Amino acid sequence: MVDLLIQQMVRQLVSSSSPPTAFLTPAGDPGLLGPDSMPWEVHADFMAMMVGGIASLILQALHPGALAGVWDHSSFRRDLQGRLGRTAYFIAATTYGPSAMANQMIDKVNRIHKHITGVDEFGKPYSASDPHLLNWVHLTETSSFMHAYLRYRNPQVSQMNMDRYFAEMRLIGNRLGATNLPDTASATDEAITAYLPELHYGKRARTIINLLDEYPSSPGSRPFVRLVSKAGFMNLPDWVFPLIQLKTPSALERMAVQSAIKLIAKPVRKALQNGVAAHSYQRIYGLNSRKGKFHAAEH
Repeated sequence: MVDLLIQQMVRQLVSSSSPPTAFLTPAGDPGLLGPDSMPWEVHADFMAMMVGGIASLILQALHPGALAGVWDHSSFRRDLQGRLGRTAYFIAATTYGPSAMANQMIDKVNRIHKHITGVDEFGKPYSASDPHLLNWVHLTETSSFMHAYLRYRNPQVSQMNMDRYFAEMRLIGNRLGATNLPDTASATDEAITAYLPELHYGKRARTIINLLDEYPSSPGSRPFVRLVSKAGFMNLPDWVFPLIQLKTPSALERMAVQSAIKLIAKPVRKALQNGVAAHSYQRIYGLNSRKGKFHAAEH
């Protein structure tokens, strides 16, 4: 009963109701990254991915060029759950999906990006295919996912494996048109810092960030959704808070949210243990084979 309630809350959060059976075939297909990659480990944890996803959307909204494409060509403001669900599915498909599924998703996004052009709030032309903007999206996503994974799932990740995550995720970023992406955690942080003079917290960014802060939810799931949203904000780098006119969270506030997330994460992981990652491992290793790394990630 508890598992069912959690699954319903999760589906509401990402607007998804489809079982991940598409990830079961073809047998033995490792996809683009393979089961021994760091993205397979990091992206398997739903709580860290949701927290990191919200943080990355906040960061992306601060770049006028990146935000303009969403503002002009997306249903984000009317259908936040649908947008988040589509993003979650893209990450799942390109991380865990068989090769054909992953390639189709990348090709689809690239086709869409070709038609997303216009001018931003300052009248500057933008294109969703611009490598500079694609880099910003990739950098903020990967950095936010890794920071959330370290904070809420496994703080013991070695520096080598942390760097390996960014190196392996370059494959997806490059396929989407990003260029010269860093392959280490420190270089990723440096690359993000280089964008700071371009960021702007105006009316558009404020609208998007307010939507994320007041994420729509039913009364029953509201405490869960509010907690995940709050954790997403606290997953931001400290330099963001003055920019978005919020007080930097104290150590005590961070500790309280971290403790609450870790508490709820246990039943969430249990309820979702037969999700996309599990189906994908089954595709590769068979019904009765359980990879040790994935088994450890469930508990």
